[in-house]
Amino acid sequence: MTAGVAISTWLSRNAGRPFAAMPATAVTGGSIHRCVRWHGEGGDAFVKVAGADSLSEFEAEAEGLQALAAAGALRVPAVLAVGEAGGHALLALEWLELEPAAGSDGAPQAQLAERLAMQHRMTAPRCGWHRDNTIGATPQLNAWDDDWVRFFRERRLGFQLDLAGANGLDSNVVERGRELGERCGAFFSSYRPVPSLLHGDLWGGNWGVVSGSREPAIFDPAVYYGDRETDIAMTRLFGGFGPRFYAAYQATWPLDQAAGTRRTLYNLYHVLNHFNLFGGGYGRQAEGMIDKLLAEFGA
Repeated sequence: MTAGVAISTWLSRNAGRPFAAMPATAVTGGSIHRCVRWHGEGGDAFVKVAGADSLSEFEAEAEGLQALAAAGALRVPAVLAVGEAGGHALLALEWLELEPAAGSDGAPQAQLAERLAMQHRMTAPRCGWHRDNTIGATPQLNAWDDDWVRFFRERRLGFQLDLAGANGLDSNVVERGRELGERCGAFFSSYRPVPSLLHGDLWGGNWGVVSGSREPAIFDPAVYYGDRETDIAMTRLFGGFGPRFYAAYQATWPLDQAAGTRRTLYNLYHVLNHFNLFGGGYGRQAEGMIDKLLAEFGA
């Protein structure tokens, strides 16, 4: 039995309806896994395919999508199946016909913001999540913690700095990053975020507009409970979100007046992760962000 037939058999059995013997076409779905569209009766599937060692990663992504769906705020692709077949780890999702988010007018962006604020109203008594997952291809540590500052310093900033040092980031930059971590509590002297249900990787490529209904949909999450400002900060890192998004979010649930002072701190996590994934100029960008933040303390 070929891998394609084995996957088709697995997909048909677990989704509870027949699928074609072979995938229809390869599709874009990030730079990490192979992604295909698979025709099926009653609706197609978006299938991520990777080596068998990626099964835990796919299981975590499936659980994240299910958590976002359970919040009932934003459209997410339904999980059809997750498992192994033909020597591959597989994640099969509902196929959503999407229009590019970049080409959308302001209405879907405003709706995205309003519903994201509703999602952020889903809170937990502690920050973290019940399991680790990934941010891109990088492990993301989510062990529960009562203290958000400690959680961010150790499981976000500190972990990425450890990886960056191993990946060749200048040791002086790493040490200054650690100094920043020790001082970062000062950014929270009058702010105590309630842990919100986060998408966790909300850049412009991880949302789209569903054709027909024109409702916003989100996907490829890195779910955990934490400060909602982190989701909003990341929307500004790589662009793709317009003025109506920010106005609608602010009108639905205003951010703390000092949110802008923490934006660079939160986005440093993602820039360090991009250095660890891709290298290049992200190291210099991280250095500039660390210097800017430490300058707040005259360091």
